[in-house]
Amino acid sequence: MKDMSRKFESGAATDVGKVRLENEDAHLVLPESGIFAVADGMGGHEAGKLASTVVIDALRKIAEPSSVAELLTRCRERLALANDQLLEIADERGGIVIGATVAAVLAWEGYYACVWSGDSRIYLVRQGAIQQISRDHTEVAELVAEGVLTAEEAQTWPRRNVITRAVGVYHELELDVAQGVLEKDDVFVICSDGLTTHVSDAEILESACLIAPQGACDRLVALTMERGAIDNVTVVITHYAPRGSTVVFAQDHAPQARWMPR
Repeated sequence: MKDMSRKFESGAATDVGKVRLENEDAHLVLPESGIFAVADGMGGHEAGKLASTVVIDALRKIAEPSSVAELLTRCRERLALANDQLLEIADERGGIVIGATVAAVLAWEGYYACVWSGDSRIYLVRQGAIQQISRDHTEVAELVAEGVLTAEEAQTWPRRNVITRAVGVYHELELDVAQGVLEKDDVFVICSDGLTTHVSDAEILESACLIAPQGACDRLVALTMERGAIDNVTVVITHYAPRGSTVVFAQDHAPQARWMPR
């Protein structure tokens, strides 16, 4: 058994926020299996909490892989099963919509794969720059990509929170995947949209660069709460620190945000 947990320093924080009555987010930090994930449930009347729990529990059951390719295959299989399970529950409850976004980072033996469906996000912080790895599966993101809306107009678009993909909504589960090679001191930030509604990419970069993962998660959730927290908020941060890597998180200055091209 490979001791993957020694190669990652991770943290997680979540809060119901200041408006919602129940936290429908769920998350997973499983460095020994190379799995880090956030799910954001939807459906109301406790269905959202159920949906995110089903998704995270499915990922939790993935056994230790032999490669990141095998880990990715198992992730797809487990999420497909979760999709079927949620569709069955929805039928039993009269055909209501029960679903959850998912954003997961899979890491094994020097490689990573990012998997997502919905608008929960995955960022990679590398060498002082931040890159959004995931692409939001929302109506407004599609309109911006097509040139129908500007980024500024998207901020106030009435249907900006309508997602176009999620686990448990359609019979055919659509997942996007991005893969790459891990570099020493890579930091992945995974979050529900409750964070990005209130906190900018530059502020995420600052926290991820200057503070160790747990402290960075706590700081980002606290910042969200200070700004009204209109939704549940969840943040998972993991820092790839293989043996021999020494990182000192300095808090005496803030780096300037730099965005890496996709």
